[in-house]
Amino acid sequence: MEKLHLLTVLMLVAVLVHCKKPEEKPEWAKKDIRDFTDADMERLLDQWEEDEEPLEPDELPEHLRPMPKIDMSKLTKDNPEEILKMTKKGRTLMTFVQVAGHPSKDETEEITKLWQTSLWNSHIQAERYLVDDNRAIFLFKDGEQAWSAKEYLIEQEQCESVTIESKVYPGKHHPRAGTVERTEL
Repeated sequence: MEKLHLLTVLMLVAVLVHCKKPEEKPEWAKKDIRDFTDADMERLLDQWEEDEEPLEPDELPEHLRPMPKIDMSKLTKDNPEEILKMTKKGRTLMTFVQVAGHPSKDETEEITKLWQTSLWNSHIQAERYLVDDNRAIFLFKDGEQAWSAKEYLIEQEQCESVTIESKVYPGKHHPRAGTVERTEL
C-alpha cells in the first residue's frame, strides 16, 4: 500500500515538474477590470474567442453569411426576376401587401391573418405586421419564398398589390392597382 502511495506521489511530482509555467500576463491584463479601456475589452474578447471553433454559415448573423452561389447556367437574360430571387435565398426580405378597397384596421388584420395562415400551410414562413389600415408587411426569413407568396397573394380577390424590392405587382382582380395617376394643378 505504501508503494502505491509513493508511486502516486512520484507521478504527481513528475506531472507538476513537466507542467508548463503560465505565461506572464500582458500589461493591459494586469489592470483592474474597472480600469479597462474599450481597446482592452476588445483584446480580452479576441483572446477569449481565439480558441473557439468558427460558427457554421447558417449560424452566423445574416450580414456575415456568405452570399448564395448562383448557377448562371440556369439563368436567362429574359428573366431578371429569377436572378433577384436567387440572390435573396436565405436572406430576410420584406414584402408590402395592399388590401383592396377601404377596409378597417380590423378587417385588414383578419384578411392578412388568413393569407399568412394559408402561406404557412404551404410551408412559406412569413411574419406579418400591419403598417396602415389597408397595408401590411410580410417578412420572409428566406427571401426566395417571397416570390412564391406573391403568386398566391395576387390571386386573392382582396389583394390590390404586392410590392417586392420596389416593384409593384398588381392583384389579378385589381389590374389598376399600383398605378399612379398624375394630376396637374
